[in-house]
Amino acid sequence: MFLTIVKWAAGLFTGGTLDKILDTIERKMDNETKKEEIKADVTKTYVQAQANLMVGRTWWFQLFFVVPLGMWWTAVCVDSIWHIGLNVAKLPEPLDDWAAYIISALFLVDGSKAILGRFKG
Repeated sequence: MFLTIVKWAAGLFTGGTLDKILDTIERKMDNETKKEEIKADVTKTYVQAQANLMVGRTWWFQLFFVVPLGMWWTAVCVDSIWHIGLNVAKLPEPLDDWAAYIISALFLVDGSKAILGRFKG
């Protein structure tokens, strides 16, 4: 029962990755006790990895840059498309360059981590 709840909750956040791993274990193993032990270990490792991601200092620190810039960018786009008259101010001179560098670096680093993580054995 607990494993079913964990699988369902993890599936909401991961698109079913954990579910696929557990289904593979279910199909390939014969010994029921060993199968359940492996499933428990895989689930524990997976949930721990997700928890580490959520409490990692860099993830929260990035929000201090991404959220304000995202709000500003959204305001610029909304005002540009629908001409609402928001009068969104341009970022001051050094901040516009810094914002571009920070956002580019975040996308490059996170994208590279995701790509390299797929090749990590």
